[in-house]
Amino acid sequence: MGHANILVFIALYGWIPLILGMFAFMPPRRAAIYGFLIAWLFLPMYEIPLHPFTEYNKMSAASIGVLLSALIFDSASVFAFRPRIWDLPMLIWCLCPCVSSVYNGLGLYDGFASMVFQIIAYGLPYFVGRIYFSDLQGLRELATALIIGGLLYVPLCLFEIRFSPQLHRIVYGYFQWEFGQNKRYGGFRPMVFMQNGLGVAMWMTTTTLIAFWMFWSGFRGRLLGIPFGYALMALLVTTLLCHSVGALVFLFAGMIGLALIRWTKSPVWVLLLAMIPPTYMYVRINHIWTGDKLVAKIMKYDPRGARSLGARLKNEMLFLHKAMQHPAYGWGGWNRFQVVDEQDRVIGVPDGMWIIALGHYGFIGLFSLTASLILPMLLMAWKIPARYWAHPGAAPAVVLAVLLGIQMCDFLMNAKLDPIFMLCAGGICGLRFSLREPPAEQPAHWHVTPPLAVVEAART
Repeated sequence: MGHANILVFIALYGWIPLILGMFAFMPPRRAAIYGFLIAWLFLPMYEIPLHPFTEYNKMSAASIGVLLSALIFDSASVFAFRPRIWDLPMLIWCLCPCVSSVYNGLGLYDGFASMVFQIIAYGLPYFVGRIYFSDLQGLRELATALIIGGLLYVPLCLFEIRFSPQLHRIVYGYFQWEFGQNKRYGGFRPMVFMQNGLGVAMWMTTTTLIAFWMFWSGFRGRLLGIPFGYALMALLVTTLLCHSVGALVFLFAGMIGLALIRWTKSPVWVLLLAMIPPTYMYVRINHIWTGDKLVAKIMKYDPRGARSLGARLKNEMLFLHKAMQHPAYGWGGWNRFQVVDEQDRVIGVPDGMWIIALGHYGFIGLFSLTASLILPMLLMAWKIPARYWAHPGAAPAVVLAVLLGIQMCDFLMNAKLDPIFMLCAGGICGLRFSLREPPAEQPAHWHVTPPLAVVEAART
């Protein structure tokens, strides 16, 4: 390990002024994209305590910076926001820490501090998505920016795959995660400037799936001077080299699901994806499925992966038993949902975001978090007929909605928070039309052309 150098503080404290500059000289939507994307990809993994309520990190720098800049340079868009019924799950998710704290007798102060974190981490990115990406053009620009972000990570990932995860240490002076945990299958998982190798692998899976679907839907041209087909291949190869079995499962499952969507022109595949997380939670909460047989099968091919999965499932049951003691509102803050032995030593590690949400905030928190990611998928399926899902004008919205379902599935085993998904959720929940005719055709040089023509739409 090393010590954080001066660049850590320059990058974090300087990011909000830089976002202000971007809003001053760029279109607000583009500045909002860059404000979140560059922060998430390149700012250090570091937290500066801001007592008494929260910590200042790359996520809060992006969220606060974009909202502040929007209020100064584009206040009309901010004040044009009108809440809708679809925003209710996110509102509940942001407020439930306060409810849980009061219920557990921890007081309003503790609840308010937890609520501030929830709003910054989830609510503000969602709100930015609602005001800037709630149309097909905005979702297309967001999807394009994510692909570019993936391409920027390709050489950095390849460097760390070859020479081990060193970039964060070289630039900021320290490793952001335990180095040994990123050794896999005779090589290294790249961490670059994210929390760990799992986060990078899921990021590359996300951008590869977006590029795959958009290429198959007819998008061509160049990105960063690279022909789009070659860009897709670079993303795919890099994702394969990230040495993450879970990310590869999501990658190929996503490709198969998108192929089925294209071939059948049926919404059933999106509905099935939306049902996976609630079904898993149901069978685990009711002890219908233990996972022992699955672990035994995986043990024959990947002993290390099987042991890791077995440990996750075992820990999950420990925390599930503790969570069911306060099922409605959870245990509140201060990690009171942790399982301890007779000597008050913590037992096990909660890996999945779903079990953490259930332990902290009970079913009210779990339901609201799940609905915040699943509901946009259902809204997309309702507003855009399945026969148009592979159309270039609608393809970005479709793939971003599918990725929300994949993120919720990843929450079953991991707790990596990516604010980009909150942007997508907010944008899709803000769509105000149902397509009656195909959206406008996408120009050949789609990344440098003027905005899409106005789609033929009827307001619901």
